[in-house]
Amino acid sequence: MNIRLTLNYLGTAYHGWQRQQNAVTIQQTLEDAFASLTGVHTPFIGCGRTDAGVHARGYVANTRAETGIPLEKLPLALNARLPRDISVFAAEAAPEEFHAVFSCTAKEYTYTIQNGRVRDPFLNDRTMFIPAPLDVERMQACSAEFLGEHDFSAVRSLGSNVSTTVRTVYDCEVAAQGSLITIRIKASGFLYNMARAMAGTLVYAGLGKLAPGDIAEILQSGDRRLAGPTLEAGGLCMTGVWYEKGSV
Repeated sequence: MNIRLTLNYLGTAYHGWQRQQNAVTIQQTLEDAFASLTGVHTPFIGCGRTDAGVHARGYVANTRAETGIPLEKLPLALNARLPRDISVFAAEAAPEEFHAVFSCTAKEYTYTIQNGRVRDPFLNDRTMFIPAPLDVERMQACSAEFLGEHDFSAVRSLGSNVSTTVRTVYDCEVAAQGSLITIRIKASGFLYNMARAMAGTLVYAGLGKLAPGDIAEILQSGDRRLAGPTLEAGGLCMTGVWYEKGSV
């Protein structure tokens, strides 16, 4: 049976999704809980390799395994064995050809910034605190330059092998509510640290270091040094995954 799980997690205590030899990860924790529950040791395929400290809502993973536990009861049974910062809220039988990575048509990440003079400790590890005032309208104007199909070499970190650095960004929206600024990016896929570097580049725009038109030139140059910094991991959350054709 091909089992599809949907889960939420806070990534603060974990070294990302992917299992590693010398660090605790989401994948390892989920697989260990599944093995403890069912006696079956099986690898879970995750929809993305979220970095250390990055969070996820609606994260999708699948595995091929047989279990006598009804799928509608599997989330509660798994949650009883998982730590409080990981929660499975759906389990279903998926088509045999379903693959959490290769079947995916789009992903969305949201970066949240706490922009004010005083840090709110209740938002630690969920946002990045930036005390300098940010020009949200300028960030919004610049965000449109990320839309469409581009080579995103200028906003990625080295460290993973990919066949192409071309991706398509469907949406890139900046919004503000009180002291919180969110940057929501929906794309066909993401390069290593791409979402955090895009957010850092828009922060540079908000600080007046970049003007409308600059981001388009930066992308065309492919030069990582011209873009903004890679922001802290704690402000980033995977907030959407799409699988149905035509849903993007």
